[in-house]
This record gives sequence, C-alpha cells and structure tokens, in this order.
Amino acid sequence: MPVFRYKNSDVYYDLIGNEGDPVITLVNGLSMRTSHWAPYFKMLPEKGVRVLAYDMLGQGFSSKPILGVDFDDHAAMLKALHDHLGIEQPYVMGISFGGVVVLRYAIMFPDALKGLLPVSTFSELDPLLTCHAANLYTGMARMGFEFYLDLLMPLNFTNEWLTKNRDLLAIVKRVGSSGNEIYGIQNLMESLRHFSTITPDLPKIKAPTLVLNGEFDALTPRHLHDIIRANTPDSRMMIVPKMSHAFTLEIPELCSRIFAEFIQQVESGAWQGDQTVWIANEDPHAAELAYQCPGDHLRLMPQASQEPTTRVKRASWTGRPARPVSPAGAARKAKTVKAG
Repeated sequence: MPVFRYKNSDVYYDLIGNEGDPVITLVNGLSMRTSHWAPYFKMLPEKGVRVLAYDMLGQGFSSKPILGVDFDDHAAMLKALHDHLGIEQPYVMGISFGGVVVLRYAIMFPDALKGLLPVSTFSELDPLLTCHAANLYTGMARMGFEFYLDLLMPLNFTNEWLTKNRDLLAIVKRVGSSGNEIYGIQNLMESLRHFSTITPDLPKIKAPTLVLNGEFDALTPRHLHDIIRANTPDSRMMIVPKMSHAFTLEIPELCSRIFAEFIQQVESGAWQGDQTVWIANEDPHAAELAYQCPGDHLRLMPQASQEPTTRVKRASWTGRPARPVSPAGAARKAKTVKAG
C-alpha cells in the first residue's frame, strides 16, 4: 500500500481503477481497515468507478495511537489526501464513524466533492446510541479489543450472516484484533465523548446525497438517517431490506450497484435530490435498483395505500416513467420487503 505523509503521521491508502473514471472514496467504520473493501476493488472498477480506500489515523496500517483527533481533523486529512493525489470532485462514502467524517467533509468543503453517501451513521446522538457507544468503550477499555468485537458482532450483522459464518467468527475476531490496536481505536472512540450535533449544519451540504440505512440497523436506526435526509437539501434515502448495521460487508454486490448507479445518475444529470425515500431491491441483478417507499418509511413495514378505488403512481428510481400499480400490487410488494 502507498503511504501519504500527513503532519508527521503516515496514512496508508489504495487507489484502484482506471484513471479518468469518477473516484469514490470509501471511509472506514470504527474498527475497519482498508482490506475490508476488497470486493469493491474489483466490482466498482468493472462499473467504471475508481476506488480510493485508506486507513484513518488510529486504524490499520496508519499511524496510531493518535490523540486529540476529532471528526473535523479526519475530514481535513481526507481533503489533504485528495489534494495530494490530485483528485478533484470525488464522491465520498462513509459508514458509521466514517459516515460522520464524510458529513463533516461535505459541511467543511461544500464545493470540493461531487456526491455524498452517508451509510449506517448519524448527525446527532440519541439516548440509545449514546448507551451503545458507552458500553462499547467500557467493554473495550476493561475487557480488551476482542470483547469489543464480541459486542459489535450482533449489532453489525444479520442472524443469517452470523449463522452462515459461525465457524469463521473466531478468525474474523483475530484478524480484526491483529489489524487494529486497542489504544488506536480507543482514541478514535474518544471523539464521541465530545461530539455535539451537526444536524444544524446539514443544510450547508451542496452535494447530491444518498443516505443508506439497513432495515434492521439497531445501532444507528432509521430515525437518525431520516434526520440527515430531512435536513440535507439535495438528498434521497434508501433502505436496504433485511440488513443490519454493517451491510456493506454482507452484500457488496448490491452495494456496488447502489454506489455505481448513484454516481451514474449524478454524472449524467439524472439525479433528483427530492428528499424521497426508496427501498432497494434485494436482488442485485433486478431490472430496477429500487422502488419508492409506498407508505410511512419510519415504520418497520411500509403501509400500502388503503384506498381501493385509486391506483398508486409509482416513481422510477432511474427517472424513467414507471407503470402505475394497484393498491393490491403495492401491498404484495410491501410483504416481500420488510422495510420503511
């Protein structure tokens, strides 16, 4: 991996894909490292998107432990990395902790990016997330990094993934522990102690913004993403069915398509930041990527229209005209995707 020297610290990164293609920067969650994005290094370049991934200060191969670094410092470092690489108008995607970093990036440098994808993240802390953060920090400080990962597993992944990968969990933990140091991650978590809401600054974001949330994300649930959607002018929100917090690790094929289609829409001028809410199709090869949520998107299951004599007009994710469907058809679709 190449290294970028930033204020006497080393930042390790990978830049993969064809020069001249739009660049998306993938910003890690708290206990991630660059290697977690390996499937995207193949899938996104095949879709005409160049990929930049890096370890934040305190993570992976980058310098650690690191003291006194807050979200604004991480955003400024990412801007310096883009400048160092000569990347103008990148797209930035950040998950969880990294999602806050990219929100701050878009607020601090509103003219510096082409598009924004905050994933499984927040612009303010509610009591539940505050409790989770405190428990994770205490568990790591008192019991060690592996116990911290034990606490994260059921919050990050679905029951299906945990069942399928039961025999690999011990290996996953060992790899996570070897790739990160407890004091580096602990320093990163200390950023949350002094975190204050950035929601009032969200209207400053100029870039097209696609907010992504797993349907069953118990760590950063939907209402936190809805705050971002409602306060970011050029935005839409997409709910990913049946997924938990770390769905980018579970379903890279679908996520790669979501990222690539968002970039394609922005590049072509087809993007509509109308603050609507969409539900992704579970099949990454479906004819259309997503359909508009047919009911109250803050409910666990979308509620279809109850008016039997009317037809529900369906919008198209791609901007092409879509055939209207009857309330009965909308209800059948709602039963197949438990989201909203």
